[in-house]
Amino acid sequence: MTSPMPRRVVSATLIGNFTEWFDFAVYGAVAVTVGRVFFPTDDAVTSLLALLAVFGVAFVFRPLGGAVLGSIGDRYGRRIALSTAVLGISVATTCIALLPGYATIGFWAPALLVLLRSVQGLSAGGEWTSASAFLAEYAPPGRRGARAALISASGGLAIVTGIVAVLALETALSPEQMQTWGWRLPFLLAAPLGLVGLYLRLRIDETPVYQQLRAQDDVAAAPLREALRTERRSLLVAFACSSVTGVGFYYLATYFANAMSVTGSRPSALLVTSVALVLYVALCVPAGRLSDRIGRRPVYIGSAIGHVVLAVPVMMLIGSGSPWLALLGMCLFAVPQAGLNVMSSIVLVELFPARTRSSGAALAYSLGVGPIAGTAPLVAAALTAATGTVVASALYLAAIALVVGIVLTRTLPETAGRSLTCGAPTTVATG
Repeated sequence: MTSPMPRRVVSATLIGNFTEWFDFAVYGAVAVTVGRVFFPTDDAVTSLLALLAVFGVAFVFRPLGGAVLGSIGDRYGRRIALSTAVLGISVATTCIALLPGYATIGFWAPALLVLLRSVQGLSAGGEWTSASAFLAEYAPPGRRGARAALISASGGLAIVTGIVAVLALETALSPEQMQTWGWRLPFLLAAPLGLVGLYLRLRIDETPVYQQLRAQDDVAAAPLREALRTERRSLLVAFACSSVTGVGFYYLATYFANAMSVTGSRPSALLVTSVALVLYVALCVPAGRLSDRIGRRPVYIGSAIGHVVLAVPVMMLIGSGSPWLALLGMCLFAVPQAGLNVMSSIVLVELFPARTRSSGAALAYSLGVGPIAGTAPLVAAALTAATGTVVASALYLAAIALVVGIVLTRTLPETAGRSLTCGAPTTVATG
């Protein structure tokens, strides 16, 4: 039996996820300013590209972090993995805030920035799925989708908070003040957030599911190796799920604002993105509840089809030059994206048996949102630049959603009714 979920469990789980995505938003929002601090050149574009390359380093290290933290979650407990993740993210982010620039320590400034981004990537690799598993394993029967949806909602809320914080600073400070010290302020918030998150996570009990594994002496000695040997089909399905989810989310959170900035102002683009993300946050829990009632498959596959259908019209609205049309486009896109993201939070947990759940979900998710989704904004920008039209980037998104939608139709099992305590079956349903 699964006991009701204490509020402290929800708070402890969400705060680390919030910290991760707050950092993601802030880093992207201050990219131009920070590029001048750590990569000073006469060419602003070169500085920005260098900083974006460092931004991508974290995605390279995510799969390794997923493998390490996932194994920790299966061998030593979900609580230990969550505590390690929030500690790594918050310490690395705080150190970035305190890091001297190129003018002070020269080559060591960008070198240390790369190192700290690597630590962030390692820590983030196991945060999302560890948090999802923790909430799902505590959730009452029939409400796992609604509970796991809080992970998706907290990520969206964190991005909105980061964007608004940077916009407020840019409004209050001069460009010189922002470059000298203003950009550091939002990163410094990671310190108190991390301390609170670590304190809360160390005080909560291990999930009932993991406690049962311990009591039955059924903890896997090498969970990642076991998952790679016995859960290959589930790993591939989970990779497909996280790929389409991540591509859509990075379009919504980053690329759409960049595309809108080409024909409009940057503050307007960030404001429109923030409003669309607020709608996305509001839709997450309803999407989770819907999947609890009708199943994960229809919500997941229907949301992928939504991306296929909406990709080109949405990009046309965003590239129209009208903030109101862009807002309409992003809000339309937020509807299926909420479905995809919430399903990713819960399906990746339900696909794997308890012994290998943390390892399998973390590895598949990190591979999907790292090399595949993490490069999506760059690929989209390159396609737009090469063709001269935003339709090319829309077709890229639609193609990924179409391929993954077909794969999920043929291979994604219905996982809503699975027991998280017993080993989940590895067979998959055909469409």
